[in-house]
Amino acid sequence: MKERVVLDVSRLPPHGMGTASPTWWGTCAFMLIEGSGFALAIAVYFYLMSIAPQWPIKAPAPGLVPGTALTAILLVSVVPNIILSRWARQRDLLKVRIGLVVMSVLGAAPLVLRAFEFTVLHVRWDDNAYGTIIWTMLGLHTTHIITDLMDTIVLTCLMFTGHADNPRRFGDVQDNAMYWNFVVVAWIPLYACIYWVPRL
Repeated sequence: MKERVVLDVSRLPPHGMGTASPTWWGTCAFMLIEGSGFALAIAVYFYLMSIAPQWPIKAPAPGLVPGTALTAILLVSVVPNIILSRWARQRDLLKVRIGLVVMSVLGAAPLVLRAFEFTVLHVRWDDNAYGTIIWTMLGLHTTHIITDLMDTIVLTCLMFTGHADNPRRFGDVQDNAMYWNFVVVAWIPLYACIYWVPRL
């Protein structure tokens, strides 16, 4: 049996970044699945609103301050997040370390405001269908913030250890930054539904 070399891949790097990485594609698929979950929650919200005699049901519209402040922090966090992704692509370890620390703080700050958000909804989760769906929406998004924050903290710890020598970690930082952007973008329609639709 003869062996024939079809393609010499010995000079290719062991790890790819962006679209060259299977992890990138996995993260995209993960965001697609989770985005579908958010879309379903929004669809349920509007369905319940369409059959309710009044909306919100037996409750005033939620207070705006905590949710709006959280939205502002999320939007501001996109700027350092994009910069961090660029630093990861350049494999600048010092800047990536700084960026990860900043994003860890910016990932934790919304959780403080989220605790206040639940207190200004003016309805319990088990009072009626309106309460259930808005608590579900906030709960889903809170889960995503916590998930990304934990991932960011783990990456931060890894980048301050010997694992930072692995070039694959820079791709992980890029994927994590992409996921945070998804968390921010996913919040905008949820914020509109929870805080502004009841005021229309």
